[in-house]
Amino acid sequence: MTDSPSPRAAEPRLSSLSHGGGCGCKIAPGVLSSILRGTGAMPLPPELLVGIETSDDAAVYQLNEHQALVATTDFFMPIVDDPFDFGRIAATNALSDVYAMGGTPIMALALVGMPINVLSVGTIGRILEGGASVCRAAGIPIAGGHTIDSVEPIYGLVALGLVHPERVKRNAGARVGDVLVLGKPLGVGVYSAALKKEQLDAERYGHMMEATTRLNTPGPTLALLPGVHALTDVTGFALAGHALELARGAGLTVQIDWPAVPLLPGVRELAAQGIVTGASGRNWAAYGHEVALPEGFDATERALLTDPQTSGGLLVACAPESVREVLAVFEQAGFADAAVIGRVNAAGARPLEVRTARG
Repeated sequence: MTDSPSPRAAEPRLSSLSHGGGCGCKIAPGVLSSILRGTGAMPLPPELLVGIETSDDAAVYQLNEHQALVATTDFFMPIVDDPFDFGRIAATNALSDVYAMGGTPIMALALVGMPINVLSVGTIGRILEGGASVCRAAGIPIAGGHTIDSVEPIYGLVALGLVHPERVKRNAGARVGDVLVLGKPLGVGVYSAALKKEQLDAERYGHMMEATTRLNTPGPTLALLPGVHALTDVTGFALAGHALELARGAGLTVQIDWPAVPLLPGVRELAAQGIVTGASGRNWAAYGHEVALPEGFDATERALLTDPQTSGGLLVACAPESVREVLAVFEQAGFADAAVIGRVNAAGARPLEVRTARG
């Protein structure tokens, strides 16, 4: 038996090959809106239960009375330097959109773009092995895919899943009085910026990997609860951006109680040192006019509010009487940081209101 090919000794750091790692490399929300304007004009079949109308996490197509297909894709450039870890993060992130619709993944296809003259076969293989390990943990095969020779390393999945048509959870179903629950702490974007500057220690790297490789498996169980009205996951547009999608979809105002929002260890200190992503500023430029901030909310806090998350947590809008049950679902799945972070109110002056004191 021979060992698998090893990475070239002189290979560059993976993160040095990407102009923006993880979900931080998403096209800015405002630019994306301009690009997509007019693309959804064609008639849609009635079987398409969820399309692009509310910027939801995945498309959902009804197959029969009991099954609907959940289809999504996600891919990006490296957020970390270890190839196996990069593959794990990218695959976990891609599968999250299926869970966020209340679906259960059934298979995936790999999307691979690699600079063949820069990275060794061993390094590229480790990226794919990392993704495959996550799919095995999710109980699904990688059934195919597509590869190209590209300037920057790119990896991700097409993810397919199934859900009962009556249990699809959209990002637009929130109701007045609903409580917001967030499944994972924020700060992955700050951590990734620190890593790129070689200022992320081993302990915080461990926290980053734990958060970004934990599959959002509570999604299908949450979808079974009658009191859960809306579900999404927090990724590149940050907590503020995805909360705004909930608000816009429902025509209501989302209130975030900022002190209640969980953060990864040391994230606030890193952000206070100016270690933030460029995507954070682009996010604010795109949707800041829709956000009401409290007096004294400084640049550090705003950077955390708009920090792009890669493989972030589920954001749940549920009836107040269902909060305990929702938190129990998260706890049973190992999401110890899940927390109540706000509520949904009647439409106000702006669709997102951030508060530093409950009220």
